[in-house]
Amino acid sequence: MATKSNTKRHKPKLHIRTGDTVMVIAGDDKGKTGTVLQVFPDQMRAIVEDVNIVYKHVKATAEQEGGIQQMPAPIHVSNLMLLDPKTGEPTRIGRRMENGVRVRYSKKTGNII
Repeated sequence: MATKSNTKRHKPKLHIRTGDTVMVIAGDDKGKTGTVLQVFPDQMRAIVEDVNIVYKHVKATAEQEGGIQQMPAPIHVSNLMLLDPKTGEPTRIGRRMENGVRVRYSKKTGNII
């Protein structure tokens, strides 16, 4: 009997990238905005600056001092919505070809992101 593998064929396409400004649309941090610091496509999660802050207890070592540190935790990308850079409003995005290059555009205004 063949076993099913947990590996996926390809990485999923996400609507956000590192450096984008996003707004949280669901959860405890709903309404907050921030810059995407890191994206994890395999897990469908992203780390956003100053959003989903958790406390981590760190033991003291020779290099660092111990204590309680605050750090942002990953948040699911379905809870994030991209902000249009020109208007600053949350928008859905689409993809289209322009001059042989695939670009992202705002569905609300049509502006290229």
